[in-house]
Amino acid sequence: QVQLVESGGGLVQPGGSLRLSCAASGSFFSLNLMGWYRQAPGKERELVARINSGGGTNYGDSVKGRFTISRDNAKNTVYLQMNSLKPEDTAVYYCHVRASLSGRTYWGQGTQVTVSS
Repeated sequence: QVQLVESGGGLVQPGGSLRLSCAASGSFFSLNLMGWYRQAPGKERELVARINSGGGTNYGDSVKGRFTISRDNAKNTVYLQMNSLKPEDTAVYYCHVRASLSGRTYWGQGTQVTVSS
């Protein structure tokens, strides 16, 4: 089992920044994939960014150039630095990880990000 604890969400004005963190704990050897998804009201959950154990990254088209994903393997933690935030970035952001050996995936409980003046 893997437990995920997210933090860093909140209310920010357009153009502002936030940093999300997701710390993983539990019984696993390593996490080969860590990432963030988001879901806005009335919309489907979508990929924001993900990073593999080698540091390779993928970003959703709408966040490229504004968001940066990183990870600290020693702490089993993934970060999402969000800059130049827009009202359309408002959503619940979910941490998502995949365990290397089992291949099982896990979701965090979600953290609300609201971009509004």
